[in-house]
Amino acid sequence: MKLGLAFLIAIHAAVFLAPWLSPYDYAEQHRDFPFAPPIRIHIFDAKGSAHRPFVYAVTEDAGSGMYREQPRVIYPVRVFAGGRLFGVDSPAALFLLGSDGFGRDVLSRLLYGARISLLTGLIAALLSAGVGLMLGTLAGYFRGWPDQVLMRGGELMMALPWLYLLLAVRALLPQHVSTLHTFILMIAIIGGIGWVRPARLIRAVVLSARESDFVLAARGFGASHWYLLRRHILPFTTGVVVTQATILIPQYILAEVSLSFLGLGVGEPVPSWGNMLSEGMQYHALVSHPWLLVPGFATVAVLLAYLKVADALADRTVTH
Repeated sequence: MKLGLAFLIAIHAAVFLAPWLSPYDYAEQHRDFPFAPPIRIHIFDAKGSAHRPFVYAVTEDAGSGMYREQPRVIYPVRVFAGGRLFGVDSPAALFLLGSDGFGRDVLSRLLYGARISLLTGLIAALLSAGVGLMLGTLAGYFRGWPDQVLMRGGELMMALPWLYLLLAVRALLPQHVSTLHTFILMIAIIGGIGWVRPARLIRAVVLSARESDFVLAARGFGASHWYLLRRHILPFTTGVVVTQATILIPQYILAEVSLSFLGLGVGEPVPSWGNMLSEGMQYHALVSHPWLLVPGFATVAVLLAYLKVADALADRTVTH
């Protein structure tokens, strides 16, 4: 768990510091470098002399897609310059993970795109966990018709195909929707239909807690419903809420990546891991430019880390 948690903290810190860590802005284009491979950083020049880390300028061979280094001039990697952690002077370029078809730096877009993908997962999971906590508590504490209505409504929500629902909602919207509106729409739909599972688990916890001896004793002394919930029952649900939120985050990150990959999420030029992967839809693009798959590897690594932490939290919750 510690390793997965440390990895997630490092990833989220890098995403928060994206404007400083990325060599370029996510929309900055270098039209002379379409599909440029990752740039090599050198310490020794062609004569064997040692220097501070540097790169050579590269040129494309007559539109062939093949790039060659020009070792005549070295371009040192500048640190803490221009408001960024590192960079190089023009005409050299610093594409540590290569560039896309518009000459945009993949590393910069990866860091900025993680803001959309990870933030969607986090906010949507908090929305689902919050709604699940509220409705599950109401169903478990008051029972009766509130329980029946909420649980049957949850079953209906689980039966809805969310992908087709999103397609239908997107078809009703204007053709050009702002990035912010698309982002909010994804969070509302993804998070709004995922509350059922946490609500069911929380309902079970509340049903058990409300029959505890100390809750019955407090009710006998005239404690109000709000007091019983706040003081005695809701603390029992903390472990379930945290565990369920941790489980939902990777699911929702994957949902955002899938939707953006299909063109239903955030669109260009704003990056997300999903629309970055859409550039590699064609087989020849992946064969010639494998670095376009970097967002996919990043997605898998983050999902595995979250699932590892979720498993550890679930085990700890069961133990206690």
